[in-house]
Amino acid sequence: MKNFRQLAAAAAIALGTTLACGAAWAQADWAPSKPVRIVVPIVGSTNDVLARIVAPKLQEVFGQPFVVENKGGAGGNIGALDVVRSAPDGHTLLVGYNGPLAINVTLFDKMPFDPTKDLAPITLAVKAPQYLVVNPATGITSVQDFIAKAKANPGKYSYGSVSMGSASHLTMEMMKSAAGFRMTHIPYRGAGPAVADLVAGNVQAGFFVPGNVQGFVKEGKLKLLATSGHKRFPSTPDIPTLSESGLKDFEATSWIGFLAPAGTPAHIVNRYNQEMVKILNSPEVKARLVEMEFDVVASSPKQFSDWIRTEITRWGQVIKDTGAKAE
Repeated sequence: MKNFRQLAAAAAIALGTTLACGAAWAQADWAPSKPVRIVVPIVGSTNDVLARIVAPKLQEVFGQPFVVENKGGAGGNIGALDVVRSAPDGHTLLVGYNGPLAINVTLFDKMPFDPTKDLAPITLAVKAPQYLVVNPATGITSVQDFIAKAKANPGKYSYGSVSMGSASHLTMEMMKSAAGFRMTHIPYRGAGPAVADLVAGNVQAGFFVPGNVQGFVKEGKLKLLATSGHKRFPSTPDIPTLSESGLKDFEATSWIGFLAPAGTPAHIVNRYNQEMVKILNSPEVKARLVEMEFDVVASSPKQFSDWIRTEITRWGQVIKDTGAKAE
């Protein structure tokens, strides 16, 4: 009887171990069971480009369609809220950026969600400093010239941004505050219409990530004055940083990452992180992103979560210092 009990106990332990291993394997091998939505909360931007680079690669891995949906408005809050309200089952993802994840927390009097509680970070995909560009018809040739003409003509010039509360918006507000000039802000719903109006001369200046304006700079339709990073771009070594141009210690960075609704099981978040990191670091994808002047990060979920909290504090201070408001 004693031997029987020992054998039974051993069998139970073995069965439990087998079941646990089987469950762990199933979780590690999780895949979506239906098409997945990737919501981009802004129209015509590098966020959209990144989503459309990554989506087909995810489709190859998981064998399900990954459909990119653009849902702009309210500085990215509308699209982000759509994801927040979605089922946390791995079938809805968000392409998030500075605006709805960090800046809007302070910029808007009321936020419809809390980015630190209502979303599950997957990976901080890329970072990028911005280009300060102007329409050539302004005759502006340098940062110093830009500041001098803006000061001499208060209210005459306007600048476009990809959306209210974006880094495109707040970076110019930082510059206005640091250099002491006035300029009217014209927010758009995405980089496409903002850059189009800048090229057409309907606005005179703007900060945009390189991928949004590179082609127009090369064609001479836009004049590149400076970059907002701490170092010059390898592809434009003759273009100074704003810090080099007289605005000491000036630095502003745009970034993009992937998130899921809060409550998404950890094994699903980790599976997406595992595959996205592979995709972002693959030679083909990385080459395309580097060509767009992106720094590939491909972080862990924890690193992205910590980054969002840091950025909320940093951009919150910028907003308080500049007096920027959601118009």
